[in-house]
Amino acid sequence: MSWLNAYKAKITDAKTALERSIASGDRVMLNANCGEPQTLAEALGDLAPTLRDVEVVQLLTMGRAAYVRADLYGHLRLNALFIGPSVRAAVNAGDADFTPVFLSEIPGLFASDRLPLDVCLAQVSPPDEHGFCSFGVSVDIVKPAAESSRIVVAEVNAQMPRSLGDSFIHVSKLTHVVETDRPVLERKREEFSDVHYRIGSHIAELIEDGCTLQLGIGAIPDAVLSQLKQKRHLGIHTEMFSDGVVELFEDGVITNEKKTLHPGKMVCSFVMGSRQLYDFIDNNPVVEMHPSHYTNDPFIIAQNERMVAINSAISVDLTGQVNSDSMGTTFYSGIGGQVDFIRGASRSKGGRAIIALPATAKSGEISRIVPTLAPGAGVVTSRGDVHYVVTEFGVADLHGKSIRQRARALINIAAPKFREELERFSVEHGWLRK
Repeated sequence: MSWLNAYKAKITDAKTALERSIASGDRVMLNANCGEPQTLAEALGDLAPTLRDVEVVQLLTMGRAAYVRADLYGHLRLNALFIGPSVRAAVNAGDADFTPVFLSEIPGLFASDRLPLDVCLAQVSPPDEHGFCSFGVSVDIVKPAAESSRIVVAEVNAQMPRSLGDSFIHVSKLTHVVETDRPVLERKREEFSDVHYRIGSHIAELIEDGCTLQLGIGAIPDAVLSQLKQKRHLGIHTEMFSDGVVELFEDGVITNEKKTLHPGKMVCSFVMGSRQLYDFIDNNPVVEMHPSHYTNDPFIIAQNERMVAINSAISVDLTGQVNSDSMGTTFYSGIGGQVDFIRGASRSKGGRAIIALPATAKSGEISRIVPTLAPGAGVVTSRGDVHYVVTEFGVADLHGKSIRQRARALINIAAPKFREELERFSVEHGWLRK
C-alpha cells in the first residue's frame, strides 16, 4: 500500500484542482458519455470566466454542459468530436466547434501534434489494493487522453463500477484527485414502435447463430435485441452496449463462445444505460473494456468471423450514400464508429454491414430514402462502403450493385407513398428506364 500516502496527498476539492491545472490557452479533454465527471464539469463552468482561449474537447455530452454558454465566448470553447443534445444548439449557432472524425482515430490525434492535450478531466473508480483505478463505464478515448496529457485530474467516484480489460490507470499517474460519491449518469431506455419492431425483424433474419454483433443504443438496436431470443451463441464486439445486451446474456442467447477473437468475452469501449447495467459490468470478467483505437479498428473488428454491424442513418440517397450526422447544413451528431464497423464487418469472413432507418420522418410526411441528399448533408458511409440498407419495408442489398439496381432496391424499401416520386426522379436522370 505504498501508493496510499501519495494518493491521499493528491486529494483536494474540484475548484482547487482545476485552478491548479488549467491555464489560459490550454486544451482540455473532458470525459464524456455516461462517464462524464459531473463535479469537475460543474467546476469547469464556474472557473471558465477567469480563463481565456481554453478549448474543451469532448465526445457525446450527457450532462447539463454548463461550461457551454454564449457568455463564455473568448473564455472557453467546446470542440465536440460527437454532438450531443445539450450542445447541438451551441454548435449550430457557432458558439462551439464540431470536428468530424472516425472514433478509431481520435486517440491517435491526441498522441500526435494534431490535437495534443494539456489536461485530462476523467472519472474513475476508487483505487484497488494495488493502486489502480478503473475508467468504469467509459474507457473509449479517455484512457488514451489521460496517457497523452501533461495533467490528469480524476474525479474518483465511489459509485463508479470497476470495469476490467485495458481500463486502468494507476494513482501515480493522477495529478489531482477529487473524491465524490454521486450516481453515475444513466441513459433511459427508449420505447420502440411498431416501425422499429418491423425493422428489427428484418435485421434479425440477417443474424445467424454464432454471429458477433455491434449495436448502438436506441430504439432500433433494442428492437433487434428483442427478436434474437431464439438465436444461439451470439457474441459482442462493439464500441458500446446497453441493458438489452445484458438481458440476452442472462437468457443464454449471448455466450461469446463462438467468437474468433476474444472468445468468451464481450468487448466494448463504453456502456450507457441503467444502474443495473453498471452493476453487471462491475468486476465482471465476461466484459472486457478497451480504448476505441482497439475496439473500433476495422482490422481488429474483421478478425471476428460472422461480424454483424448495425448502424443508423438520417437519410440514404438512391445511389446508396448514407447521411448520418447532419440534417442539411445543421450538424446533428457525428461520424462516431459507423464507418469503423461498416468496414470491419465488410471484411469479416461471413460478415454483414447493415444501415437501418425508418422509411419516413415527421409522422410519415418526409421520406428518408431520398433522390439526392439535402444540400450540406454529410456523407458518413460512402456508396462504396454500403452493403445492406433496412427499413420497415424490407432489405436492400446494395453491395456490388449498379446504380440502376441500387435505385430499384431502395425504392422497393421506401414508404409506398413516396415510391412513384422516387421512380420518376430515377427515370428522369437515366438511372431507370420506363
